[in-house]
Amino acid sequence: MSFLTLDLNLLRVFDAVMTEQNLTRAAGHLAMTQPAVSNAIKRLRESLGDELLIRTAYGVKPTPRAEALWPSVRGALASLEAAVAPETFDVSAAHATFRMAMADATAAMWLPSLMRSIESEAPGINVRMVPLTTREPRPMLLRGDIDLAVGFFPGVAAQLSYETGSPIRHERLYSGKYVCVMRRDHPLAKVELNLDNYCAANHLLVSFSGRAHGLVDEALAQIQRERRILLTVNQFFTAGRVVANSDLITVLPRHLIAATGMTDALAHKELPFQLPAVHLDMLWHERDARSPAHKWLRTHLEKMNTQTQRTVNTLPTPTQAPASSR
Repeated sequence: MSFLTLDLNLLRVFDAVMTEQNLTRAAGHLAMTQPAVSNAIKRLRESLGDELLIRTAYGVKPTPRAEALWPSVRGALASLEAAVAPETFDVSAAHATFRMAMADATAAMWLPSLMRSIESEAPGINVRMVPLTTREPRPMLLRGDIDLAVGFFPGVAAQLSYETGSPIRHERLYSGKYVCVMRRDHPLAKVELNLDNYCAANHLLVSFSGRAHGLVDEALAQIQRERRILLTVNQFFTAGRVVANSDLITVLPRHLIAATGMTDALAHKELPFQLPAVHLDMLWHERDARSPAHKWLRTHLEKMNTQTQRTVNTLPTPTQAPASSR
């Protein structure tokens, strides 16, 4: 293949298909017919001598050659676009609707500030919240069901950190820790929390799926301990209400305690075993990466880290567990 004879328009089609991972959606993005997109990919395959994209039940899957090629193509096209059409964006005149997925407590923490900014800076922007019922939001982003997901997605974030061909982008917003939460006058609030009295208590688990097994249970299994999960709920707000009015205890990210609305009725303590840090990540699709309105939204969420940290700092310092039980 000679670069001088390569039709560079084929690279625009390749970029759109890699971004969408679907020929029909890529055709819509390019204002082309699907047969025209298929023909363009066929010509690029012949020029490069590689299959590039393999059809699957859910769209197309890139070959290793396509995954290696795409970052260079994407970067070159982005540079050309910036040179030919410099970005100008007036947020006060922008009109856009964003579909966002967050857990209830995350939304309670972050949406008030976002709404104040939209009312004062961007009156033409609307937000539609979609229930977050999974730790794997990538299919929702790939289908275009949502524009942004914010939450704790440990498996996804780890995978994206070393993947090169995924159209999903991510950024870490916040890192915190898990604590044990109970009502303020709970019997365990008055004593040191150790493995024995922790495991002997009745537990509440926040589980999007309803499955009565989570990160805590995996950590306990590694030290040959277990707990009784009496109740699972799928909302942090519900967890706060139940724990504040019962003898159940739960484990929550410390920064989400305030979002339960029950801070004054709750106490929290250091866990008597080790858990990994809890991270708040933001995920979005490559198709929105250069959208000025979408950039404004992501930038605003980045700035809210300071507010989140201030909220956490107003909470009392959790009681330490005895060194011998950690």
